Amino acid sequence: MKKIWAFDIGASNGRLMLSSFNGEKMYMEEIHRFDNHPVHVTGHDYWDILHIFSEMKRAMQISLQKGHTNIESMGIDTWGVDFGLLAETGELLMNPYSYRNPRNQQAMEEALQWISSEELFRLTGVETAAINTLFQLYAIQKEHPALLEQAETLLLTPSLLSYLFSGEKYNEFTISSTTQMLAIRGRKWETSILEQLDIPTHILTPLVESATIAGETLPAINQELQMDAIKVVHVAGHDTASALAALPLADVPSVFMSCGTWVLIGVPIAEAVTDIKAMQWGFTNEGTIDGGARLQKNNMGMWLLQQCRKVWERQGTVTDFDRENRCFIDAPPFRSLINPDDPRFFNPDNMVEEIQHFCRETAQPVPETQGEMIRCILESLALKYNWVIQRLEQLTREKLNRIHMGGGAIRNQHLCQLTANATGREVVAGPIEASSIGNAIAQWIALGEIADMQEAREVIQHSFPVTHYYPEDSAEWQQVYQRFTQYIEES
Repeated sequence: MKKIWAFDIGASNGRLMLSSFNGEKMYMEEIHRFDNHPVHVTGHDYWDILHIFSEMKRAMQISLQKGHTNIESMGIDTWGVDFGLLAETGELLMNPYSYRNPRNQQAMEEALQWISSEELFRLTGVETAAINTLFQLYAIQKEHPALLEQAETLLLTPSLLSYLFSGEKYNEFTISSTTQMLAIRGRKWETSILEQLDIPTHILTPLVESATIAGETLPAINQELQMDAIKVVHVAGHDTASALAALPLADVPSVFMSCGTWVLIGVPIAEAVTDIKAMQWGFTNEGTIDGGARLQKNNMGMWLLQQCRKVWERQGTVTDFDRENRCFIDAPPFRSLINPDDPRFFNPDNMVEEIQHFCRETAQPVPETQGEMIRCILESLALKYNWVIQRLEQLTREKLNRIHMGGGAIRNQHLCQLTANATGREVVAGPIEASSIGNAIAQWIALGEIADMQEAREVIQHSFPVTHYYPEDSAEWQQVYQRFTQYIEES
């Protein structure tokens, strides 16, 4: 069977998956997984892009040592909005900033004095958020203008990593749609926005479609790893677009949820939705692997629990999934609830204390034990997802009867069941490695092994199991939801 390498790199870890395909069924094997966390230095949060690049090469070496020598291609998907700047020489000018940089909020507030959120949404269809590439660039222009003076090229993270392997400088469509710099129609950069903010436009590369071949691995890479050149493919570079491509959506109107550090909830759409309500509720229009659009909202995901674990580990408490599962079961339900997307939870020094402060301020019982904290987080997440889906129905004027959840966070079966309970909808969970599978699909299409997305979805259904969850205790959850909404309104 032919084989390919799919790199799925998230905001907390990265992985190399080996995909093989026999013409009817696809197989995925994890080769190597590595941590990926921002590095805080000189008052900023940076991505250690050379660490990521090094771990990717290490993963390829491990795969080759296992005898996987007949590799056809490789592709890379990552989180959105972040980027690297290249000098005229092709060298990286600096480690890329992380979207969690605190300076981005001030930059956004200043930029909105020159162009309004309403105008930005009309032009791009993208939610105005401090993490967006647009405001990161504005912050650089205000604080470090020399960087942009030296820069010749801006490459978004998956395109930057593809460049390090192939030497080709392009930005792929789906990852570009996260920037708030892409025109809502026409597959082109909305340069008028950058001109209003005095950001140079020459750094923007040509756009390329998903499932196209960028080039081949560089001779230096081939020599270092002692391998033959392989094709480098532009997959759906945004991990959510890759995850959506892997979900077995049926004809029934359905919601997709890409679940990880963030949980992105949305629906495929024929045309971008620019209703004023969509903007007010924080929805965004971004691209899909087949050149279409998806209406979605970015929501807090397992970040809350990940950051609590760090606190518990600093305090000397060993935690793992089995322990957390027992703690969750033993804790009473609906004791304390939070708005998981309150700005205070974006990047606090101590997540446990921030959640406790929220509960104290809203006159609720303060979660003290691990079980109470985990209950609070997971139940609040599920209730917020219901809030989002109800508004998706209003915007699309469709009854959305089913939820398709994919991504690493669906390993948490409690999250899946609570989502079914809170929303009153059937949940179809799987595949787990949705982004990696969607990444592989783009490569198989680019290589001509799969014809199109219709055939790809048939292959997915034959290749990967799913788990069904059905709503329980619906009446009780409806009552709790009414209580929960007040914390959304108060935040």
